[in-house]
Amino acid sequence: MSLLAETLSREADATDVGLPPKMRDRIGKIEVETGHLVQMVNELLDLSRIESGGTLHLVDGLDMARLAAQSAERLRLFADRQGVTFRVETPDGVPPVRGDGARLGQVVVNLVHNAVKFSPDGGEIVIRVRHDGDEVVTSVEDQGVGVPREAQDRVFERFYKVDRARLRAEAGGGTGLGLAIARHVVEQHGGRIWVESVEGSGSTFSFALPAGGGGNGHR
Repeated sequence: MSLLAETLSREADATDVGLPPKMRDRIGKIEVETGHLVQMVNELLDLSRIESGGTLHLVDGLDMARLAAQSAERLRLFADRQGVTFRVETPDGVPPVRGDGARLGQVVVNLVHNAVKFSPDGGEIVIRVRHDGDEVVTSVEDQGVGVPREAQDRVFERFYKVDRARLRAEAGGGTGLGLAIARHVVEQHGGRIWVESVEGSGSTFSFALPAGGGGNGHR
């Protein structure tokens, strides 16, 4: 279906016959919605693998500061298009963790992507990695619309979405699975994830991992 929608869109752009604006608009919407369906299927399969105890490729000495910076950089172009800037703050001396770099990078990407979607034009996102007691804490702070208090305990549930009216139209909708995936990955590493938010004043999503290792995942 995705290929058919993409082909239809290309042919509509290439044809010499002028299509009515409404027809072009409908073709565009079909392509967008098909993309959302493909994304949802892929994320459902991914979540299913994680929930069933899928294998983690754990390594010692993982530098979360470096990983967070590299993962966030993957979204630089997306943020630029939305008129949002971001920066990474990491003090010296943050100890390593034991973890799966690909999976933890996915968590950072999900949190930053979410922050961009809910940020206003000209907003700034700050990604921080710090040492706190026996944990390494990674946080993503935005200046967006915030999460209502009644929703803060539910945002990590699968398919849960905050009111779409609060989402910037240009960023598109989501599947409601990104934060659920993040929660399961963090918990597989023996960590925890949470959100702090004041409605209308932005949100900070954070996750903590045992410093130096100690996660409960499988090799």
